Amino acid sequence: MNAVLECAGLDAGYLPGQPVVRGFDLTLAPGEVTALLGPNGAGKTTVLLTVAGLVPALGGQLTIDGKPLGKGKARAAAKQGLVLVPDDRSLFTGLTVRQNLSLCRRRGGIAVEQVLEYFPALAKRLKLEAGKLSGGEQQMLAVARALMLQPRVLLIDELSMGLAPVVVEELLPIVRRVATETSAAVVLVEQHVGLALEVADHAVVLVHGEIVLARPASGLAADPSILERAYLGELPAPAG
Repeated sequence: MNAVLECAGLDAGYLPGQPVVRGFDLTLAPGEVTALLGPNGAGKTTVLLTVAGLVPALGGQLTIDGKPLGKGKARAAAKQGLVLVPDDRSLFTGLTVRQNLSLCRRRGGIAVEQVLEYFPALAKRLKLEAGKLSGGEQQMLAVARALMLQPRVLLIDELSMGLAPVVVEELLPIVRRVATETSAAVVLVEQHVGLALEVADHAVVLVHGEIVLARPASGLAADPSILERAYLGELPAPAG
């Protein structure tokens, strides 16, 4: 299966010549979910912002469907099918649920009702302002808005931010379903590691800006000690 997104030797950061992520490699196939894991400050969000075109890459190559991505050009990346769900959700809190969704609908794109099949709870809140939703409902709306853009690659930063674990347990399987049914490739940054591994195909662990582990998620879920050693920096970087 052809890759939809490839990162090759990606250097990422906020100041020229000072990368905080170095030599990041990732290949995503349609319909795959990759959990991007690591301790706070490892560079996970920096990777997502760079891939989404919000921060210019400092080095390396980024391609989607084999075509180069414009460096630091978020609009161009979005047109190519890269969509980011940021950790702050970035909702229009004074607008209703329907208005938030309609703003993201592309001409000739999918209908609001199609996206709501993944989030039936939102169907009962269409006339409610986004700022009056619960935290879980706001996160549902943030993901639903991204789906209105029909992403080829969906980047989700900290889905569980500020949410109770029981809500996260409800949301993560929806991410898995979205990937399977729409063939979108998903990169999921998540601190609830065990829950993320349950829905992911692959896992990549970043520590101090470098990949220290890249394996199938099922194997890591079966042996959490490997992850613990990776977080502590006790594993050698994978050969590449």
